[in-house]
Amino acid sequence: MSTSIQKLDKDKFIKKVMNYTENMEWNYQGDKPCIIDFYAEWCSPCKAIEPILEELYAAYKKEIYIYKIDTEKEEELAALFGIQSVPSLLFVPLDSKPQMVQGALPQTVLEDYINTILLEQ
Repeated sequence: MSTSIQKLDKDKFIKKVMNYTENMEWNYQGDKPCIIDFYAEWCSPCKAIEPILEELYAAYKKEIYIYKIDTEKEEELAALFGIQSVPSLLFVPLDSKPQMVQGALPQTVLEDYINTILLEQ
């Protein structure tokens, strides 16, 4: 994995996305929309979408962030979002509630989600 997509642990999540230790009300901390990829190292579909996410990051890096959270290492974060299957992608717009999608979706579908959920504000 290149250095373009950042892996988040609990501390980085609290700083970059949401400080759920102080307030459970959704309050995104970022300055541009993001996608959070909840994945596991053993997951074949997770590995399949990794290059797609890298391409999307390269195409949209001025407009969005893409983060990854290892559900095996960050069980508290996975539980916070009710992650029961991987990959699960959380689309986080700046000014509205995040939306979760599950599965290794094709790049065209992910681009549609980026354009409709994250960029059409």
